[in-house]
Amino acid sequence: MTITGGTKKEKIDRLAELAAREDERGVSLWKEAFRRLRRNPAAIVGAVILSLFLLVAILGPFFVPHAPDAQLWKSEIRLGDFPGFRGENWFGVDHIGRDEFSRMIVGARQTLLVGVVSTLIGLAVGSLIGGVAGAAAGLGGRWGRAVDNVLMRFVDMLLAMPSLLLAISIAALLGAGLTTVMIAVGVVSVPVFARLLRGSMISQANSDYVLAAVSLGVKKPKIALTHVVPNSLAPVIVQATLTLATAIIEAAALSFLGLGNNDASIPEWGVMLADAQQYLDSAPRLAILPALAIIVTALGFTLLGEAMREALDPKLRK
Repeated sequence: MTITGGTKKEKIDRLAELAAREDERGVSLWKEAFRRLRRNPAAIVGAVILSLFLLVAILGPFFVPHAPDAQLWKSEIRLGDFPGFRGENWFGVDHIGRDEFSRMIVGARQTLLVGVVSTLIGLAVGSLIGGVAGAAAGLGGRWGRAVDNVLMRFVDMLLAMPSLLLAISIAALLGAGLTTVMIAVGVVSVPVFARLLRGSMISQANSDYVLAAVSLGVKKPKIALTHVVPNSLAPVIVQATLTLATAIIEAAALSFLGLGNNDASIPEWGVMLADAQQYLDSAPRLAILPALAIIVTALGFTLLGEAMREALDPKLRK
């Protein structure tokens, strides 16, 4: 079941609430979700796209026909006229005589690196904030609710800002570079992970097993770390898949604006797209190829993430 309607914050809270509900039949949540994923065409398409992307990103750079920064065909560039698709260069050459196919393959690894690292940054920081807030709100009593209010007001401020504007502001403050892009995109995803984990933990804190553990005298910090947090991770894992898609798009946007990788010898799809703008008339493929790669990769993560969100929805588990 796809979650529609409401504000961004309400959608996040709804996902946390759905994923935190217990299965009345006692069937494993993840086993049932995997069973449903195998029958979902969108999940299969997304998994195939991501498998190909990971294969190209991890193994492709070892088998590229030419060095991505080698200007081997510079002598063939004539007043903006570049050699196109041919046997020697499957995707043609770029504006300074480099093999476009080799650059696309190596650029996949850079895109994967940015997406994964930025998502891990957001996941780590967001889960820390959300975990503390969720434990404080669900198990901390009056003082815990005060801590939760302080943390959530900070998260709400970040969540209220447009994600791309926030990323641009951070990147402009830190200066252009690949590390800057990772940090900027990671910070953007922090409030989403924080609210998800907090909402899921609050729902879990009201479960019977938590009440039973408290009545038996188990310390609340132990309950939170060993029981509540592990049972609250389902929506966070789903969101991590979706965040990878947005991270790739936002990283490409920052690179397109000149805030990304400033090393011209290392190809990256967003930088390649930016470099191709002045050659749209003479060589549109230089822009079309990286744009398609970004779109298809983001689509793969989105399809798989949405399918996982539906598979984990207790209302559809019948």
